[in-house]
Amino acid sequence: MIKELEFLKNKDGFLGIDNITKFKEKVVVVPFGLEKTVSYGGGTKNGPKEIIKASHQVELYDEELNYEPHKKIGIKTLKPFKIDKNINKALKKISFINENILNKKKFPLVLGGEHSITPGCIIPFTKKFKNICLLHFDAHADLRESYLGERYSHASAIRRCLDYKNVSLISFGIRNISEGEIPFLKKNSKRINIFWAKDKKKWNLNTFKKMIKNKTVYLTFDVDGFDSSIMPATGTPEPGGLFWNESLEIIKIAAKNSNIVGADINELSPIKGFNSYNFLVAKLAYKILAYKFHF
Repeated sequence: MIKELEFLKNKDGFLGIDNITKFKEKVVVVPFGLEKTVSYGGGTKNGPKEIIKASHQVELYDEELNYEPHKKIGIKTLKPFKIDKNINKALKKISFINENILNKKKFPLVLGGEHSITPGCIIPFTKKFKNICLLHFDAHADLRESYLGERYSHASAIRRCLDYKNVSLISFGIRNISEGEIPFLKKNSKRINIFWAKDKKKWNLNTFKKMIKNKTVYLTFDVDGFDSSIMPATGTPEPGGLFWNESLEIIKIAAKNSNIVGADINELSPIKGFNSYNFLVAKLAYKILAYKFHF
């Protein structure tokens, strides 16, 4: 177990710049390339390092917000560390790390790795806050009780989060769900809201705004939530998904109307020679932080 958080030199960390600021707000980026239960395409273990590498090419000035958000935020990146082969031990480790970051009154942004990281990521939040709303971007509902004999599979990630009674769920972009997940979905309809991809033209984001108003929110973004035309670099790319601007609009509404207290981005499987996909995820991470600390 990590006894104390150790950070990369700023030039080697997320955005690759001198992030020392006078501001109280601080973010800790956690590279956590857990890859244990992938069931189709692999490579998520390489996601964090490629996101960080690509982030060095992200323009620091945000033309929408008209300043360089990093100067307001202050960002540090954890040094890469060994991830246990046992998935339960690995999830305990990310839980410990996030708890440490929360205790220091900082904002954790975890870069995965596969989506099975999320149940470990949120444990400290379920303890710290009376209620947590999980804002979930994904192609898949991830509500299976288990998959291929593993309860902590990437295909069960959101189900494991809902094991905590103080967690509710708002999902965007879902276009894959198994028949076996439907009974759980119906039984828990009061705390699960899904904006199905098939209904995207009918989405009413004012309804979403009311749902999330004044909530304490943990954001989890599986990059296969994006349409496969802009994000094929993931284990299970799916057509019919979210595009860049509509994804940002949802995140912006959440940032304006709720308190986002932590986040993870997962399931990037880098494709050699196609850096645009790594860059997209790096820019997404920066925009999430920019919105969080701007509004």
